[in-house]
Amino acid sequence: MLPKEQNELLTRTGPGTRMGDVTRRYWVPALLSWELPEPDCAPLRLKLLGEQLVAFRDTAGRVGIVDERCAHRCVSLFLGRNEEGGLRCVFHGWKYDVEGNCVDMPNEPAETDFKHNVHLAAYPAVDMGGIIWTYMGPKDLQPALPKFEFTQVPETQRQVTKTWEDCNWLQGLEGGIDSIHSSFLHRSITAGANRGGLAGFRAQSVSGKLDLDLTDYGYRYVSQRPLGERGDYTRLYHFVMPWTQIRASQGADGFREWKPQISGHFWVPIDDENHMVWNWTYRWDDEPFPESEWSARQPNYPGGEQIAGFRKVRNKDNNWMIDRQVQKTQNFTGIDGINTQDHAVQESMGSIVDRSHEHLGTTDKAVVTARLLLLKAIAAVGDGGDPPGVGDSYHGIRAIEHVLEPGVAWRDALLPEAYPNGARRIMEQLTEKRVK
Repeated sequence: MLPKEQNELLTRTGPGTRMGDVTRRYWVPALLSWELPEPDCAPLRLKLLGEQLVAFRDTAGRVGIVDERCAHRCVSLFLGRNEEGGLRCVFHGWKYDVEGNCVDMPNEPAETDFKHNVHLAAYPAVDMGGIIWTYMGPKDLQPALPKFEFTQVPETQRQVTKTWEDCNWLQGLEGGIDSIHSSFLHRSITAGANRGGLAGFRAQSVSGKLDLDLTDYGYRYVSQRPLGERGDYTRLYHFVMPWTQIRASQGADGFREWKPQISGHFWVPIDDENHMVWNWTYRWDDEPFPESEWSARQPNYPGGEQIAGFRKVRNKDNNWMIDRQVQKTQNFTGIDGINTQDHAVQESMGSIVDRSHEHLGTTDKAVVTARLLLLKAIAAVGDGGDPPGVGDSYHGIRAIEHVLEPGVAWRDALLPEAYPNGARRIMEQLTEKRVK
């Protein structure tokens, strides 16, 4: 269980909150790059960490993320004209550049022009890896750029999407880093569906042992599921502060159809009762995704989850379209779509769950540790220090999954593979096994 006072600390990220002070120390995924497709395109409303903002790409292609309200009469700049290097309010023509500076005040006579004294709150932005990121913290404490490996591969080797989730961000994060739930929540019960591959391992071995190592960016952790004489299906993940999971998606059973592919999520607060789930997958072997694997862009979401405006059609208002007959005969939940299944259980807890009612077990180790790290980060920032993960130590990390033979220690086998050269070695080893 988590005391109500700590639950309140961790779940509130608006301006002036202690968790908000922590999350503002990191680069925040704000928009998909294609949402601002060209210079002088239409501006977009954007809500992050409880702040109502507007984003635009100026004539030179620079991205501005500024307070939505014009400093004159508080009109929404979403209505603004994006023209000639700035965003102009349609009410009286005040114009702002990407740094929030008022650069034109045409309704004022020259002798009373005071534009140089008017500034909107504005946040720096960087367009990288198919995502527009912003930094909302103190200017002199800006962290290293968010160079996750997926941001550095060619566009043809990555997929990035996002989906709105109707609950607090911490519920999404904790659901994602819980590695055991897939044995139940995502399980198919169709005859023969769970006999082979990783899905089969999760169905056959529904309990597991968790272990983790603290790092300067958060922690790395593994779940190990016993497979009898064959050994342990072992999956190594990373949790990067404050809202990132990197997970293996190599496929099959570690020997057949193995793919040099890794996935991940960000769970980014919109406000205290909503967050955006970012989903990304990439290949690191210098090969593009096969045409058959490319995900259609919105509103078609990977896994068949139809969404509109980044909101799920299957949502809490229609009970996620749960089908009780499908639940009896095809899958464990009766809900279509892996991500919608995740969102359904997390949203069913309520907008902000009261964690004082929980009874946690040994397989919740990753969840408990994430909470402790977030609480420590709150204390560190409150004392004037840095939270974990603002450096660049996570830039080269990878997730990996493999079936380890009996008696093989996961740290010996997988830690070298959690970094670029090691992952290539394991792919080469598996290729040799297939040839033999």
